Amino acid sequence: MDGLPAKTQRAAWTLAALVDALGGRLRGEAGLPIFQVASLQNAGAGEISFLTNPRYRSHLLNTRASAVILRPELQDAVPAGIAAILTPEPYVYYARVAALLNPSAPCVAGVHPAAVVESEIPASCHIGPGVWIGAGVCLGEGVDIRANASIGAGVFIGAGSVIHAHAVIYPACRIGARAIIHSGAVIGADGFGFAPDFPAGKTGCWRKIPQIGAVTIGDDVEVGANTSIDRGALEDTVIGDGCKLDNQIQIGHNCVIGEHTVIAGCVGIAGSTHIGHHSAIGGAAMILGHLEIAPHTEISPGSMVMKSLPQGGKYTALYPLDRHDKWRQTAAHLKHLDTLAQRVSALEKRLQELNSKD
Repeated sequence: MDGLPAKTQRAAWTLAALVDALGGRLRGEAGLPIFQVASLQNAGAGEISFLTNPRYRSHLLNTRASAVILRPELQDAVPAGIAAILTPEPYVYYARVAALLNPSAPCVAGVHPAAVVESEIPASCHIGPGVWIGAGVCLGEGVDIRANASIGAGVFIGAGSVIHAHAVIYPACRIGARAIIHSGAVIGADGFGFAPDFPAGKTGCWRKIPQIGAVTIGDDVEVGANTSIDRGALEDTVIGDGCKLDNQIQIGHNCVIGEHTVIAGCVGIAGSTHIGHHSAIGGAAMILGHLEIAPHTEISPGSMVMKSLPQGGKYTALYPLDRHDKWRQTAAHLKHLDTLAQRVSALEKRLQELNSKD
């Protein structure tokens, strides 16, 4: 398309080198150079694509990719002249190939003259323009803090972590190694804690409760843009190792998110809820406070979780979309379900009585 930048051309890997590094079984020319990943529809020479869902195998017929990644049982669908890497998990393999072909830019050490740094930091760190780093901050080796980020007093950030532009880390929070905190994320703002002080019934005010906990984030965590993680009221809010959080998520005070949990965009989690490890929360799901969610729980997008889930599995709480007039009619019927259930129960009881007399 005119006016759009061309794809970045990276240094080539041969298919043989990819297989040596990542495993899998190669079918095709070992020395074929691969520069980039692409979709089946848009791939060209020097690019590698992937197929995970058999429903899209028809896209293989017209692809111009030099190679594809797919399961062994689909190899016969690959047209002649296109190489293939066979693996039981093609999507994971694709992710690893994409990482090899698109390595992160190395951290260029140094402190920009427009940064304000009130702590001793390792010489290997990068501190961008407009960054503020408060007193008593501890940074690991190779931490990369980008333009206009704010790092409060007493914060700890582990080695190799990246704090993107305009992210805010409030005082005393801890972030593990190799974390990625995207732009606009706010880590450690006050939790929503207020006590009702209305001695006369209608007059009075809400008393703010000091939030004296912090936020602890584990290793290899990614926090999306404009996501907010509130500090704890008493103990810390905790995000376990390997968690991946999308954009515009709200996590309330004293929540605990178990290791390797993924949470999609626009999810809201109220305070003091514990989510078990290796769970998956779909976009725009709402989870009430003080709940216990078992490990290996999957919650469908848009679901409202109003009770604890003591057993893992997939849960859905969706009200199907419909035309508005029909939706109102269905909603009206739902209001009478309890009465209907009582009537059915009474009829069943009466039927049993009549049957017992026969």
